[in-house]
Amino acid sequence: MSGTEFVPLSLTPLLIGVLSAMTCALPGNFLLLRRQALIGDAISHVVLPGIVAAFLVTGVVTALPMMFGAAGAAVVAVVLIEAVRRLGRIEPGAAMGVVFTAMFAAGVLLLEQSDTSAVHLDVDHALYGNLESLIWLDATGWGSLLDLEALAGLPPELGRVAVALVAVALFVWVFWRALKISTFDEAFAATMGVRVNLLGVALVIVAAVAAVAAFDAVGSILVIAMFICPPAAARLMTNRLEHQVAWSMVFAALSATLGYVFAGYGPLWFGAQDAVSAAGMIAAVSGAILGLAALFGPHRKRSGAPVDA
Repeated sequence: MSGTEFVPLSLTPLLIGVLSAMTCALPGNFLLLRRQALIGDAISHVVLPGIVAAFLVTGVVTALPMMFGAAGAAVVAVVLIEAVRRLGRIEPGAAMGVVFTAMFAAGVLLLEQSDTSAVHLDVDHALYGNLESLIWLDATGWGSLLDLEALAGLPPELGRVAVALVAVALFVWVFWRALKISTFDEAFAATMGVRVNLLGVALVIVAAVAAVAAFDAVGSILVIAMFICPPAAARLMTNRLEHQVAWSMVFAALSATLGYVFAGYGPLWFGAQDAVSAAGMIAAVSGAILGLAALFGPHRKRSGAPVDA
């Protein structure tokens, strides 16, 4: 983190960063192709007050309360958006902007006014993540992988994001055909019996699960880079959906790896003594990869062309 002393790189934060990026990039492909990429931004704003409220109720920062808190906040957001739209008689986009920013501000205020000294949850953590501190302190070497006592000391965030990645991957695998058809032609999908609206809601819920899983790694703001940049870069590499998903996984893993390494060692290469935010560097590397794909990707000149299903 900026202004902090350099901490040597560790494998556990690196794995958490890679798994978080891949978990977000997977549903991000379909959000991007559906022209709903900024739903990831909306989710990142909405989950914060839900996560803080879950902590205030339970007193712990664990996966299940965070998921319920995020889901509850999403429901509140939907109700408020509809109320603002109807009562204020304004268009839906403006109502969404008002509600999302208001809820995010409420989450920040709740954090600042709450006693979170017992857990590592503060405004900086909520906004930018805390990847650097997710270290396996009980590890003494590769032999620790076979030591049950040492394994008990693994950061719980690693298991949480691994489970989330498996769940998101299973969702995409089970509903692959329906997702493909509805993404490119909703009307045709509806004639084939696909419940398009329900599937769209499920995709948003899956994206919310990914955002909550990545919360400890990159917070509730920079996660938007994980949703958009790897899939957008992958879109410039191919016109086939299967290949795009594969490319997005590669770009997600690459951006997390390079971002974490550059955050730790990059400042030292330029003579600085302080490390920088790992989450910020991961987002920056994701943007750089997207920029390179935009300049040199084989499909950059016709990126608006339809993807082959």
